[in-house]
Amino acid sequence: MSATMTPVDDPPPATASPAAGPLSRLLRPAAAVVSGLLLYASFPPRPLWWLVLPGFALLGWVLHGRRLRSGFGLGLLAGLGFMLPLLHWTGEDVGPVPWLALAAAEALFIAVGCLGIAAVTRLAYWPVWAAAVWTLDEAVRARIPFGGFPWGKIAFGQSESAFLPLAALGGTPLLSFAVVLCGFGLYEAVRQFVAYRRTGGVPRAAVAGAAVSVLVPVAGALAALPLVDDSAENGTATVAAIQGNVPRLGLDFNAQRRAVLDNHARRTAQLAEDVKAGKEAQPDFVLWPENSSDLDPYLNADARQVIDDAVKAIGAPTVVGSVVEKGSDSLRNTLIEWDPDRGPVATYDKRHIQPFGEYMPMRTVARFFSEDVDRVQREFVPGTEVGVFDLAGTKVGLVTCYEAAFDDAVRDTVTHGGQMIAVPSNNATFGRSEMTYQQLAMSQVRAVEHGRAVVVPVTSGVSAVIRPDGTIVEKSGMFTPDALVDEVPLRSSLTPATRMGPLPEAVIALLALAGLGWAGVAALRARRS
Repeated sequence: MSATMTPVDDPPPATASPAAGPLSRLLRPAAAVVSGLLLYASFPPRPLWWLVLPGFALLGWVLHGRRLRSGFGLGLLAGLGFMLPLLHWTGEDVGPVPWLALAAAEALFIAVGCLGIAAVTRLAYWPVWAAAVWTLDEAVRARIPFGGFPWGKIAFGQSESAFLPLAALGGTPLLSFAVVLCGFGLYEAVRQFVAYRRTGGVPRAAVAGAAVSVLVPVAGALAALPLVDDSAENGTATVAAIQGNVPRLGLDFNAQRRAVLDNHARRTAQLAEDVKAGKEAQPDFVLWPENSSDLDPYLNADARQVIDDAVKAIGAPTVVGSVVEKGSDSLRNTLIEWDPDRGPVATYDKRHIQPFGEYMPMRTVARFFSEDVDRVQREFVPGTEVGVFDLAGTKVGLVTCYEAAFDDAVRDTVTHGGQMIAVPSNNATFGRSEMTYQQLAMSQVRAVEHGRAVVVPVTSGVSAVIRPDGTIVEKSGMFTPDALVDEVPLRSSLTPATRMGPLPEAVIALLALAGLGWAGVAALRARRS
């Protein structure tokens, strides 16, 4: 591959017959949609992570050498092919309009990223620049608007992947970058092979660039394997994750808040009986999910008594997910450390709260898409402190549900001393959709990224216990009461990803900006010549 620019015009369809012309013009748009569908299919619950590689290879063919306008349009089609099925769960109980609006907004971000990718495909070693641009696009999506929406980050589809060890080296940005680079590199390798068959030879630098784009991510993943360690550096802790279940699916599960609380108290009491009978090990501490008590136990004496009785029955510190009053017009999504002797002793308030779920930005505009916005009568306010509880001598980092998608929210708990991570969640609103599996995969990636066991208690499933190597060792069914009890390793060492924090993402972003700048300068020179 040379460093010179290729012509900016789309290849003319002059060789196509009149009858084949319309079909020929539809080929790339159709391929763009298929590439997005392949990206979607690579995500859980399907164990088809490797489909991401042909997905990006096809997207590379779609975008290579395109004009910027074409890159945007084709990228929008790819984004819709990816995001429409991936985010289908967002319309589970509020209808299709919010789902379509969110998917379209995320697809627009991808379209802008693909515009940039089309620009850098004219550069030497373009797969590197293109992968950096995609990763930069993910970084932007994870931050704006309304705090960002990281769902659909390529790294989160790689929980069972051969590339997963890279998460321990450079976090989710490096994992995404490597996977995308390998996919684009596969297309470039095929392109160079086809050119060789046609001409009998291609520049050695071009062949080397294509080979490096494929081999370096694979070699990097193999080299990072020693960073994935699930040994118990600080001993072990026996943890119980309670899944009490909810009375019914959907948005109205909160209408029976007392029933949800009773379910979790009842399942905890049943675990206590199993411990006495020798059927289960005595847990060092117990984790209830987010929203396991939407009755504020600080204000509701009855709820406080139910929780206190359950915690005393199991005889271990328990983390309870609750909704706590904050003044007369706002709430906090709070995790409460409940001691069997002293009651509530510490709290953590969720920091990354969910727009259009826990608070309602642009309420008037949002009402245009769905009247369900008025279900949010009192808005939540975010917390400001990192959550780490000392539970029976174990430092447990706390990440509440939606926060698992945000790099900083998880990393903070580890750098503040967390020896393991808990992700109390509530997915009942989204029924039996793929959402819970997509979120569980995030926790698997986080386990490897930070070298910590992760325990995920969920109101309605899927609850799980995850080893620091990303392996799920205990898992519940959906919409069934359960109690997972397991001995998890405790660790205090920091992976390179944890130590470096946002640095890998910043380096990749600078690489992307450099590539876009180089492409812009080269385009100007080409026009002047």
